[in-house]
Parts: sequence; C-alpha cells; structure tokens
Amino acid sequence: MKDAHCCHTNDQEGKKSFGEKKSPAHLGLKPIVSTESPALIFGTTTKLASDLPATDSFLGKNKVPDLQKLFQQADGLPVHLKRGVPDKLLYRTTMALTIGGTIYCLVALYMASQPRNQK
Repeated sequence: MKDAHCCHTNDQEGKKSFGEKKSPAHLGLKPIVSTESPALIFGTTTKLASDLPATDSFLGKNKVPDLQKLFQQADGLPVHLKRGVPDKLLYRTTMALTIGGTIYCLVALYMASQPRNQK
C-alpha cells in the first residue's frame, strides 16, 4: 500500500488521479495565499440599525405624504415640472446645454471632415 500522504496514484488501479488536489506543502512549496486572517484595517465596529434607538434614526418631518399629494395631482403637468419655477429652470437649462452640445459636436465633426489647406 502507498504512503497515506501521497495522492499521486490511485491504490486500486495504479494510475494517477487527476481529481485529487495536492497541498503546496506536500510538494515542498510555500502556499500562494496566506492561511492567516489579515489584520483589521479599521478597528471600529459597525452598528446595526436594530441597535439604534428609534428616535435617533430619524429626526425630521416625514415629507413623503405631502410630496405624494403634489405629484399625484391631475393638473396636466409632467412629473419633472410639478414643483414649479425651479423645475422649469432646471429643465430649460438641461435642454439648452444638450442642444448646444449637439450643435457643437456636429460643427466639430464637420470641421474634422474637411481637408486642411496645404501651404
């Protein structure tokens, strides 16, 4: 019978067994990955949400019901314009930058497609 630590041959057929893994120490090599756990980077522990008191987790007024009423009004406005002037300014600024950027890219593409004058 073969040595109990050797896994190069199968005891029944005398063939090499490819499915069995050999440890690096068995082959005289150092392991690539350390078997020790790494040191802590941050020594602080994390707090779970269940550990916190209920009063400390939220200190403001719940605005969700008010916002639901605002956004669900049937006034014909799209959702992204429901809050009034700030939404209109943001929307128009975004559209102006988008259109301006598209025109700038088309002009740059046109200029890049024209051959340069040879002097």
